[in-house]
Amino acid sequence: MRIVIQRVSHASVTINGSVKGAINQGYLILLGIESSDNDEDISWLVRKVIGLRVFDDEHHVMNLSIKDVDGSILVVSQFTLMASYKKGNRPSWLRAAPHSISIPLYEKFCKELSEALGKPVETGEFGADMKVELLNDGPVTICMDTKNKE
Repeated sequence: MRIVIQRVSHASVTINGSVKGAINQGYLILLGIESSDNDEDISWLVRKVIGLRVFDDEHHVMNLSIKDVDGSILVVSQFTLMASYKKGNRPSWLRAAPHSISIPLYEKFCKELSEALGKPVETGEFGADMKVELLNDGPVTICMDTKNKE
């Protein structure tokens, strides 16, 4: 699994002109899934996301977690994060998991993240053409990949 976390002042995802999910302060998470991903990858990412300390404390030091600031999370599926660009200029999507694998893992990731956060996580719609808006706060953008845990 590969994620891009963006600390945002607000973010939303719109599908066919209707807002599907929206948050104020928190994280916009783009999630890419490959066929070899599993429940262990989900657990590791959830722990890292919830424990990540990138919000400012009273001294303007990034020392607070998403829970410390009562932030929200919007998760958007993003198979293009699994792009292979080694050959030529047209990316290959062969590493991206098929729907039969990725949809259950996406749903489980969102469920476990919601449980760890202590409130519902907003989502896009898997496989839909989504328009994502955000105001990146900082900017703070962090990439995590469960294949590079060390």
